Amino acid sequence: MEQSSLLTSDKGIIRWISVIAVIVPVLVAVLLFMPSKIDVASDWVYFLPHLNAVINSAATVALIAGVVFIKKGNIQYHRAAMTAAFGLGAIFLVSYVIYHATAESTTFGGEGWIRPVYYFILITHIVLAAVALFPILLAYYYGHTDQRDKHKKVVKFAFPIWLYVTVTGVVVYLMISPYYTF
Repeated sequence: MEQSSLLTSDKGIIRWISVIAVIVPVLVAVLLFMPSKIDVASDWVYFLPHLNAVINSAATVALIAGVVFIKKGNIQYHRAAMTAAFGLGAIFLVSYVIYHATAESTTFGGEGWIRPVYYFILITHIVLAAVALFPILLAYYYGHTDQRDKHKKVVKFAFPIWLYVTVTGVVVYLMISPYYTF
């Protein structure tokens, strides 16, 4: 692709990435805080938090594998690992939205020193998850279009945020799972 048409294409894609990066967290917030949940008349949704923890764990493994592969110079495996992480993230997001649109949120029941620890992890997880989408989408786009210099610049921010979000997602799940009531 010619440089000038790539730049024009980049502008349009970056606009779409920006729109998606704003709409998704807003949609998630609306679904989390809507006054009444969608009635699905089924208990299968209560399995989703457990599935989400597995998906986040697998995404963490894929992210770490992607780093190992790129450090070894294996671009093909790096791309496969990062595409797997990206796909797992998309599946997680759909599952997360379905669960929170249909089930009441669980309250953390821990007491003492663990309570502020839990809320610190939860709040940093939520904030970084909300801001992570833009650099993740941008990094994925630059990697997919083989714009390596731009990809490397964005990944310096996207990777640690994404890794933190996947790991803390599992930690939050492990900390709150004793308080699930189904």
